[in-house]
Amino acid sequence: MRGSEFAELKAFAAVVERASFARAAEHLGLSPSALSQTIRQLESRIGARLLNRTTRSVAPSASGELLYRRIAPLFREMVVAVAEASEAAGQTMGTLRINTLGIAARTVIAPRLSRFHQAYPDAVLDIVVDDALADIVAGRFDAGIRVGGRLEKDMIAVRLTPDLDMVAVASPDYLARRGIPKAPADLHNHTCINWRLQMDGRPYRWEFERRGKRLEVAAAGPVVTNHAEMGIAAALNGLGIAYHFERDGVDEHLAQGRLVQVLADWSISRPGLYLYYPNRRHRPALLGAFIDCLLDKDLAKGPGGPQVARSA
Repeated sequence: MRGSEFAELKAFAAVVERASFARAAEHLGLSPSALSQTIRQLESRIGARLLNRTTRSVAPSASGELLYRRIAPLFREMVVAVAEASEAAGQTMGTLRINTLGIAARTVIAPRLSRFHQAYPDAVLDIVVDDALADIVAGRFDAGIRVGGRLEKDMIAVRLTPDLDMVAVASPDYLARRGIPKAPADLHNHTCINWRLQMDGRPYRWEFERRGKRLEVAAAGPVVTNHAEMGIAAALNGLGIAYHFERDGVDEHLAQGRLVQVLADWSISRPGLYLYYPNRRHRPALLGAFIDCLLDKDLAKGPGGPQVARSA
């Protein structure tokens, strides 16, 4: 296969996997127009339309789906082979794709980016912030970061943080207008900013516990979102009560009085943040280095072997 043909196939796979010419072009280091020209050349050489494009979306045609299914495993094998070769040589370079919750991006990854890139200047971190619990295998990610109770099956998991406290919060203005709930059942008389679980599309049922008594509340209100910052912003603007992780920017608002905690004696803790990745025989050296950085290990000694646990 000629080099140009390989580049065309690689470009085609990038568009399919990212469902976007703009994101694929950015990943490949090309302009969108150059990427479009590459795809046209591939379609002309094959003699079939491979992608159906509109102004808002792009998806493989029947011929494109067939081609992608054949070449995708080959590209994945090549990526693994290169990673294994680099690992054998003790090298930490290339691109690491991470799918992460917003809370992990803000509190765990962002404060360590500079340190990681100073230690590994040839590495590229491709970080997708996604509160929708995406499938990291289907999305071609090297690893994901999630709350421990929501890990995918058959994964290797590394704990990054202690357990996370959940807090119900509202603005002082909202509580002055609507009153302060004394028990979870009182939430039915309040407006709540809810959280949608992308796995099945259902809103999250708020979980509470006190003295061994555990219950769930189907909260309802004017805003449903899968994005933490949107929910907190709605609470700050007096639209209702929100239920979030304390460390996810909420603690700062509580300290400054912009939000007030309610139902404190009913709030629960959830398992902490975990980085997880597929159970492969060889973990890429770059992923090991990234894990060590998130665990605040000595990067000067190179990637080590953190304590890991298989997810349930």
